[in-house]
Amino acid sequence: MSTFTNIDIRAIAIYLPQFHPIPENDAWWGKGFTEWTNVTKAKPLFEGHYQPHLPADLGFYDLRIAAVREAQAKLAAAHGIYGFCYYHYWFNGKQLLERPFKEVFESGRPDFPFMLCWANENWTRVWDGGDKEILMQQEHSAADDIKHIQTLLPYFKDKRYIKVNGKPVLAIYRSALLPDIKNTLLLWRKEAAKEGMELYICRFESFDFHGAACMEDGFDAAIDFEPLGNNLRQYKNWRLTQKRKQFYFRWKDRFYKKVIQRTSPALYKKYYREVLKPNMIDYADYAAFAANVPLPNYTFYPCVSPMWDNSARRKKDPIIFYNSSPEAYKSWLESVLKKFKPYSKDENFVFINAWNEWAEGNHLEPCAKWGRQYLQATKDALETIKTQAEKYYDHFAHRPL
Repeated sequence: MSTFTNIDIRAIAIYLPQFHPIPENDAWWGKGFTEWTNVTKAKPLFEGHYQPHLPADLGFYDLRIAAVREAQAKLAAAHGIYGFCYYHYWFNGKQLLERPFKEVFESGRPDFPFMLCWANENWTRVWDGGDKEILMQQEHSAADDIKHIQTLLPYFKDKRYIKVNGKPVLAIYRSALLPDIKNTLLLWRKEAAKEGMELYICRFESFDFHGAACMEDGFDAAIDFEPLGNNLRQYKNWRLTQKRKQFYFRWKDRFYKKVIQRTSPALYKKYYREVLKPNMIDYADYAAFAANVPLPNYTFYPCVSPMWDNSARRKKDPIIFYNSSPEAYKSWLESVLKKFKPYSKDENFVFINAWNEWAEGNHLEPCAKWGRQYLQATKDALETIKTQAEKYYDHFAHRPL
């Protein structure tokens, strides 16, 4: 068991840089497209459905404006967030949406910790249902791996860059998409070593969940990706098990499998999507379930999500977590903070997904409905756990021998 305490947890919020126009998005989606374009088009799909998610304090900001980035960092720091994890988009030497982070790096402002996560998926037209049409494709080679890490090395030397024992922390969103991940990590480490630098490389566990086996590829740690990780798979299976205890459901399920699946595949697919493996999830119920899932026995950083509803982005099969509230989120965050014990003094991360995923209905930033309540819930949870931990360790420190 770890001897390190959760007094000094570092809460990292995942940050999306999609809030400024770029030529590529202009060509693909229309002049002036940003993430706000999707946000403002959203409509409620059922009674009580919270859409659209509209910003409050920071408004419909443009991330090319330095004052906006300063305001974000100030707001995050005031509510206990240690730093941002910026998504980084690299396609065979070409970067997209790089301007906000590049200006943060070059200007030295805001003076707020950061790290990078390579969002290494192809870009497709999935937002409007054309998920098979590739807009920007990932192509992998050893030469590109070297060029990629050489581009990142200057960022790692920044005093604000988040580190573990002096090692810059770099994450990969979907490592299973890389054809030779072991060699990629080896090349990255060799290039960093030429600069006298060691790396601390993590993988997100979301769609590609393989557990401890992935650590053998050369990763230092894994990062949970809520709410689309292994907990959601377990939750859906658990919910289905509960349904199958009901006689009526068992009869209905058998009928659909024996009859409907053969006579009307489309109707069975709808049944599967809406009943067996639904994309409509009660957030409070899911959060309570996830709160009780034990952490794995390898270096794994937990994650929580304040809410999730990507119906603004996806016309087809959106994933919607309804009944989200600051209270349910706070309870989930507190449960994670209680059970997580840092692996070392610096290996003390808890991730929050996300700071500003507005078109996925997933944000800590203040919105018209909730204001700053999710931010306040974050601060309160972090302070509550820290106070409890301090009292606990103070008690044992002063206990007579």
